[in-house]
Amino acid sequence: MICAAIFAAMVGLAFAFVPLYRAFCQATGFNGTVRRVAAARSQATGRTVVVRFDTNVRGLPWRFAPNQLEQTAEVGESKLTFFKVTNTSNRPLTGRAVYNVAPESAGAYFSKLQCFCFSNQTVGPGQTVEFPVVYYVDPRFGLDDDTKGISQITLSYTFFPAQPLAGPAARGYSTSN
Repeated sequence: MICAAIFAAMVGLAFAFVPLYRAFCQATGFNGTVRRVAAARSQATGRTVVVRFDTNVRGLPWRFAPNQLEQTAEVGESKLTFFKVTNTSNRPLTGRAVYNVAPESAGAYFSKLQCFCFSNQTVGPGQTVEFPVVYYVDPRFGLDDDTKGISQITLSYTFFPAQPLAGPAARGYSTSN
């Protein structure tokens, strides 16, 4: 009975590990994971950093690109940028974007207030959708010894196939053909 209980506990922990690890990474910025926040700390510092945008698609017939390749952001200032996705197939497809920041040490200070990557996105056949991202670099970025010399951050997204959502939550932000 004890062995069965230990086995059941280990199986339960194995299933719980993935969401727990994801929550840990998002809370700490570990491994370049970007933080999701409700509001920016409004303390612009005067220091600027160049944020570069990288996009990839795996397993979907989509074209995915940033509207601009890079943006200069003042540390502590909220910034808005857009990404464009075009579904080149003849049927609606749903994708989920995963994201990361390089260098890894910047992940703890790079936060997103709004992002298409927080949920699945369904794009209709031949449809083009623009997705906004609102982000900021935390003012503590310039105080950390590991990030003091960093002048460039790369925000990278990769879209993967996902299960479609039901109802209005499945639609993108704004559409055009």
